[in-house]
Amino acid sequence: MTTTTPTATHRSSAPLGRVLLSELRWVLRRPRNLLALLGLAALPVLIGTVVALTGGPSPGDGPALLASVAGNGLVLPIVTLVMTQSLLLPLVTAMVAADALAGESAHGTLRGLLLAPVGRVRLVWVKATGVLVMTVLSVAVIAVVGVLTGLVIVGSDGLVTLSGTTLPLTGAIGRVALAAGWSMTQMAGIGAIALAVSALTEHPLVVLAVTVGGLIVFGVLGELPALEWLRPFLITTDLYAVADVLRDPIPTGDLITGLWRAGCYVLIGVSATVARMATRDV
Repeated sequence: MTTTTPTATHRSSAPLGRVLLSELRWVLRRPRNLLALLGLAALPVLIGTVVALTGGPSPGDGPALLASVAGNGLVLPIVTLVMTQSLLLPLVTAMVAADALAGESAHGTLRGLLLAPVGRVRLVWVKATGVLVMTVLSVAVIAVVGVLTGLVIVGSDGLVTLSGTTLPLTGAIGRVALAAGWSMTQMAGIGAIALAVSALTEHPLVVLAVTVGGLIVFGVLGELPALEWLRPFLITTDLYAVADVLRDPIPTGDLITGLWRAGCYVLIGVSATVARMATRDV
């Protein structure tokens, strides 16, 4: 009589690179994400074209930053970042975060991901990476298209700062890169919170409503004198500090504070997402 010893089958973990590549393909091939990038790319072109045709608003008749674009094309990408990071960039970031977990849950595919040999914590990092990549691309598209539009349509061989000094082309590109990097960090903080909300619900629209609505509420609370003590905790407090890169020398106080605040939001958001996914029922 022959006896057979049962062999235990071990579930091997899926390669991280393959899982991450699959997630990035899914994010970057999604039609509405591509449309969002296309729309963001069109904004600096539209603003630059209007300024080139009309000469921009006269001093005192419109936003000071917008008036400074005329004949000063390399201000255009920074102006576009200022105009989009209070609503449009957070909306795109929240949309991707909503699809990452809430969207998967709504379509019934999240259960398969939780059962797959990926690991729940690693799944969170993969989803967070997808949101981060889309966020970086969104800001980068505005910056790159803004620079090209400013040089071609508006015209400029340097950058006249708000302090009245003139920076050469290389220095101007450096200021644009600094503004883009700072805005990416702010959007990463917003994306982390949106991802945490996405882990709590099965409805993507809830993520959009909570994220965008929360930013609006934060903005209102930050303007109330009676709630001055609350301002250091609101991510919207220094959201417009990116315009400080147009001063010479750059006042770094609000920029550094904004980076620390965004970093705290990233830590809180990712930690909350990991905690939720680690205890989520299949």
